[in-house]
Amino acid sequence: MALNRSELVSAIATKSGLTKTDADAAVSALQDVLIEQLAQGEAVKVTGLLSVEPAARKERTGRNPRTGEEIVIPAGWGVKISAGSLLKKAVADLPVA
Repeated sequence: MALNRSELVSAIATKSGLTKTDADAAVSALQDVLIEQLAQGEAVKVTGLLSVEPAARKERTGRNPRTGEEIVIPAGWGVKISAGSLLKKAVADLPVA
C-alpha cells in the first residue's frame, strides 16, 4: 500500500505536533525547493535519507515496441534519486517476495 499526499500530511502532522495545514505547507515547501533546485541544475541531499539530482542522458538508439523500428531518442535530462542509509536500513529486513 502506498502513502498518498493527504496520508503523508496527516502522518507528518501527528509525528511533529503540527496542524495538518502547517504540515501540508511544509510538504508543499519541500516540493517547491526540490523543483527550484533541480531546475537550476543543483542537487538536494538530505544526509541519511535521500539524494535528488539532475542527470544528463546522452542521445541513444531505441526501438519502437509496436513496429520494431529503430528510433533515435534525443539527449535530455532526467532526475536521479538515491536512497540514503536510513531508507536502506528501513527495508533491509523485509521478506523477499
